[in-house]
Amino acid sequence: MRLRKQQKRKIVRDYAVGWTLAFYFLCIVRGVGTIEEGSVQFNFWLSILFSSIIGPIFGSISALAEILTEERLYKRVSLARLLIVRLTYAFLFLTALIILSYGLCIWLLDIKITLVEFALEPGSFAIYFFILFVDLSMTAMRQVNLLLGEGKIADLLLGRFYTPREEERIFMFLDLQSSTQIAEKLGHVKYSRFIQDCFSDLAVVAENEAEIYQYVGDEAVLTWKLTTGITRNNCLDAYYRYKSELTSRHSHYEKEYGVVPFFKAGVNAGLVTVTEVGRFKKEIAYHGDAINTAARIQGQCNPLGKELLISKYLKDLLKAERYCFEEQGSIELKGKGQEVGIFAVHKSERVDKKKYAD
Repeated sequence: MRLRKQQKRKIVRDYAVGWTLAFYFLCIVRGVGTIEEGSVQFNFWLSILFSSIIGPIFGSISALAEILTEERLYKRVSLARLLIVRLTYAFLFLTALIILSYGLCIWLLDIKITLVEFALEPGSFAIYFFILFVDLSMTAMRQVNLLLGEGKIADLLLGRFYTPREEERIFMFLDLQSSTQIAEKLGHVKYSRFIQDCFSDLAVVAENEAEIYQYVGDEAVLTWKLTTGITRNNCLDAYYRYKSELTSRHSHYEKEYGVVPFFKAGVNAGLVTVTEVGRFKKEIAYHGDAINTAARIQGQCNPLGKELLISKYLKDLLKAERYCFEEQGSIELKGKGQEVGIFAVHKSERVDKKKYAD
């Protein structure tokens, strides 16, 4: 799984901030009202300076290790092997931290002890345990963040959506073409791996600031805040970026599965209610006519023979010079008491073919 530049920047930022705050916490716990037994004596403000230096450095190193793990090992190794890799990394990380800390102590405090003596100072192993615990916690938080979606941890912890509130949002329903035939051809297990690959490649939509709201069987639901989705036509670019990614991986899908995935999409915008739901399993959910209409618009792709359909309301909000719109008339969608205008979307011939290249 390849992470996009924007995702990598977020991981580095989060890990750098997380590790710096963790070292600040250690400074407060060990530096206020306590006396160190070892030969290295930090005053509180010097330890804060020390933490301000090593926090961002080791946060960045830890983030790079996480990025490499997700890109190189995701879905490729068992949990046991992944644990061995993480433990090996933690040992190397701790060794590097000891060496850097020793160098900073020599520079800042002018102490006269060897590296081994410094590493075995009284109380050092408590610090080592703390560092390993922080590394494990950061990794666990990253996995929870991937499970819930980017930024959703903070929303849940702060109770931002405990009380339902309204938002203007764009929703895109992506549905795998000929999913039933593909499932029958591949069988359940291989089909599940096929879907895993498809949704792993969906990570490219992060470049268009899309949030992945849900996976439902062979269908994925993307969402944007209204202003974010219409800015630079993100809600349209995301579809074609994903389509381009699947095309670029044509040989992989042909070799592994004998079939290349193709997704059709329906997009709509409107007012929805966002709220926190669940007691034992919490998540942030959207409710409203706008999301239901997006699903029904997607359902018209096959009858109309179009790969991407959007509502007239969304079309009127976009300034999409790079796209052409073909009116499909006003169609009464199932379950709706009124007709909804639908437009098919096509890329203009003027669009630079290199736009979606990495």
